[in-house]
Amino acid sequence: MLSFFRKLFSADADQIITEEDSMKKFLIVGLGNIGPKYANTRHNIGFKVVDFYAEKNSLIWETAKLGDVTSHKLKGRSFVFLKPSTYMNLSGKAVNYWLDKEKIPLENLLVITDDLNLAFGTVRIKTKGSDGGHNGLKDIQNTLQSTNYNRFRFGISDAFAKGRQVDYVLGEWEAEEEKQLPERLELSCNIIESFALAGINITMNTFNGK
Repeated sequence: MLSFFRKLFSADADQIITEEDSMKKFLIVGLGNIGPKYANTRHNIGFKVVDFYAEKNSLIWETAKLGDVTSHKLKGRSFVFLKPSTYMNLSGKAVNYWLDKEKIPLENLLVITDDLNLAFGTVRIKTKGSDGGHNGLKDIQNTLQSTNYNRFRFGISDAFAKGRQVDYVLGEWEAEEEKQLPERLELSCNIIESFALAGINITMNTFNGK
């Protein structure tokens, strides 16, 4: 993987981006619920990933229509990061608005969300699929009238007792998970950049299951 990133971010990697597609825009959406009581919950991993990326790159969030937004440029690509302020169940409205406002094609959308069906910290990138029972993805699907958008699922595991799913996803990380999160968040930043610089197929092949 290290060799992949040396190549990707080396001077030679500029060849990946042609003059024709320079300054392409990508919408990176971290899903979560607004407010301090949700800040460190499992369900807010989407927010946590984009917050980590923003802090790492000294980006400043601005409160705008339907969410907090910041932007970043890297090797001819433009990133628009979004944290919807609509709460999870109405995420689609914010996603649709910013796709339209920034004139970003659907194939350049990446939605970051939690996944109960994956072990903690496991990542899985897909180009389409069902909502998997996730209310945020369900609303995005209904609003966009499509399941053909890229999603980055971050595993939170399913270590909860029967009937305790809501408490679990809205619960905070265990101490051991907290220790492992920085490395997983760093990996997530690499995934975001690979998505825009190398494309979704290379990104899936490189990172899925890591």
